[in-house]
Amino acid sequence: MQRTLYSPQRVSVAIGLCIVMLSALPRYMVGGHETRQTLLLMALALVAVAAAVQWKMLPLSARQALPALLKRLAAMLVLGAVVMGAWHAVFTDWISWQVFISHAATCGLLLHAVSLWWSSQE
Repeated sequence: MQRTLYSPQRVSVAIGLCIVMLSALPRYMVGGHETRQTLLLMALALVAVAAAVQWKMLPLSARQALPALLKRLAAMLVLGAVVMGAWHAVFTDWISWQVFISHAATCGLLLHAVSLWWSSQE
């Protein structure tokens, strides 16, 4: 089985990764971790450029599949917020909203990536 180098699924995961990195920024800002914040911003810029290049290399038919994948990503991010909200409500004491959004976005991206993998296995 030959895999394509550029796919709308990879672009959607890269966009999700950018969202996860953006959601982690408030944690570093509040915690006073300027070095980590700077590294995260540099990584964010790198992933955003890579996603843009991947999108540019997609054929038109693959670009047309991206809006549906971004809707799926948004749904998984909401599901990640629900899952992490339930998890933290049951198993942890109160956490800050900065930690919560970071955990929720990470969970949502993982759900998105796993759902893409499952659908590719069919």
